[in-house]
Amino acid sequence: MFVYTPLEQFQIISLLSIKFSWLNLSFTNSALFMLIPCVVIYLFVVLSTIKPVITTREHPATTVWQGVVELVYEFVLTMVLENIGEKGLKYFPFVFTTFMFILVCNLIGMVPYTFTATSHLIVTFGLAFAIWVGVTIIGFSIHKIHFFSFFFPPGAPLALAPLLVVIEIISYVFRALSLSIRLFANMMAGHTLFKIVSGFGWLMFGTAFWMAGFFPIILLFGFTGLELGVAILQAYVFTVLTCIYLNDSIHLH
Repeated sequence: MFVYTPLEQFQIISLLSIKFSWLNLSFTNSALFMLIPCVVIYLFVVLSTIKPVITTREHPATTVWQGVVELVYEFVLTMVLENIGEKGLKYFPFVFTTFMFILVCNLIGMVPYTFTATSHLIVTFGLAFAIWVGVTIIGFSIHKIHFFSFFFPPGAPLALAPLLVVIEIISYVFRALSLSIRLFANMMAGHTLFKIVSGFGWLMFGTAFWMAGFFPIILLFGFTGLELGVAILQAYVFTVLTCIYLNDSIHLH
């Protein structure tokens, strides 16, 4: 007898086994659905370069792809300028790539029989930890030893320094964890709820109360729209927080 659970969709499956003694380099479904977004993003940008034109209000983009890419480009550019300023323009390619990667990963996970890479904590933590290390290195490279002043709010009483410094350091260290858990928890919770409701509706059709099975199915349409919104919102939140962390490293307080 097989028992199916809503968490079955998050199972890591080895597609190509590659092992060297204790080292496991197997290619899994998680790796596949992180590689697919990279290919999708590449094609998405390349298609926009087919017959490109300089767009203005009077002469809009000649292709749908170019119009969509420019829309996303301007959206992320505005995000960088509002949260970091002119000094953040040099980090725009990284911010744009981060936003697009998380967004496409989230959206691909909405397709039936696919896999949501961002629903795994190890994936989101890897992204968040790399960003945390990067912004820390940027902070030290710009401000050198003065970067430690970030852990003592300006204007605070000197007597509270031991307590405030410890709190600020803990808060700073936990940025990577909070950034990763926020994305992972939202994606996993949404997909789990979606699976539970759809499974409940399917089971109802096999009972005497099969008419009631239409109610969960109707709910799925609403949940689908909600999940699409969450997928886009979480990509936005993750990227905005990345910009805020960059701003802290560049400008300190």
